[in-house]
Amino acid sequence: MDTSSSARPGAAFIRVEGVLLRRGTLGAAAWFAANKQGFSDRLWGIGAIALAAPVYALLKQNDRTLANRVAWLPCRHMSEDRVQVLAEEYVENALRDKVLARGLELVARAKADGCRVVLLTEQIAPIAVALAQHLVGIDETVSNALEFHDGIATGKLVEPIVGGHGGGRWASEYAARHGLDLTRSLAYASNGPDVTRQLPEASATRSW
Repeated sequence: MDTSSSARPGAAFIRVEGVLLRRGTLGAAAWFAANKQGFSDRLWGIGAIALAAPVYALLKQNDRTLANRVAWLPCRHMSEDRVQVLAEEYVENALRDKVLARGLELVARAKADGCRVVLLTEQIAPIAVALAQHLVGIDETVSNALEFHDGIATGKLVEPIVGGHGGGRWASEYAARHGLDLTRSLAYASNGPDVTRQLPEASATRSW
C-alpha cells in the first residue's frame, strides 16, 4: 500500500475577501488615499479613488488582476514607511473587529485537522501581515505587493498579482513546493453558494 501521500499534511487555502472579511481592496485603497500626507497628495489620491471605483466595479467580475492594478494606483508617491503605518492603522481601526465568525471557525477547523493554513488576499502585504497577527492559527499569508523605487511607491503591483483566476494551478504548485498532499487540501472562497472546494490533483488547474 502506498502511504507516501497519507503521511503528508494537507492545506487550507482561505480567501480573506468574502470568507474572513466583507471589506474588499477598494476600501483599503480609499483609506490610504484619504490619509496621504500633504493636502495636494490627499486631494490627488481621493480623486484617483473616485475615478478608480467605477472602473474597479466593472473589471472585478471579469479581470480581477487589472481591477487590483487600478485599485492600488492611488498609493502612488507614498513612502514605504507611510504605507506600513497606514496598514497597521487600517487593520486596527477598520478590520480587526470585523473578522467574520464563520471564517474564524474555518481556520480553527483546518488547524484541528492538521492543515497548513494559508491566507490569500488581494490586499497588500503590510495589511495581510498585520491582520494575520491578530488571528490564531495562520501559517502564511499570500498577498499583493506594492512596487517601490527608492522607498517610494510607484502605484504598481509586483507580479504575480493575487486576484486572478489561476488559484487552482497556484495551489497545486504551492503544495508541491511545501510537500503537501493536494488531495487532502481545501480551498475556501466566497464564490457561489458553496464556499468550500476540494482540490484533487486531477482538477488542480481549475480556478476558485
